[in-house]
Formats: sequence, C-alpha cells, structure tokens
Amino acid sequence: MHTFHDDLARSRMRDFQTRSDDADRARRIMAARRWARRAERASRRAARANAAVW
Repeated sequence: MHTFHDDLARSRMRDFQTRSDDADRARRIMAARRWARRAERASRRAARANAAVW
C-alpha cells in the first residue's frame, strides 16, 4: 500500500512539473513576441527619424 501512494505522489509531482514547465515556456514565448513587436516598432521609429533628418 505504501508503494502505491508513493507512485501516485510521484506521478502527481511529475504532472505538476510538466504543467509548470509548459506555463514557463508559454510565458517565455509571449515575452519574446512582445519584445519582437517592441523592436519592430523601434526600428520603424528610427527609420522615420532618419528619413526626417534627410
């Protein structure tokens, strides 16, 4: 009986770890997309500023 509970606890811990890893990955992807959008806007802003100087 003790082994069954240990196996169940390990299985649940693995599930929680997998969910946590998935959530971390999703957060990193969202942050990367956000930074890419910011970089694109900054690039466009710099191009407009450069064009305004010339």
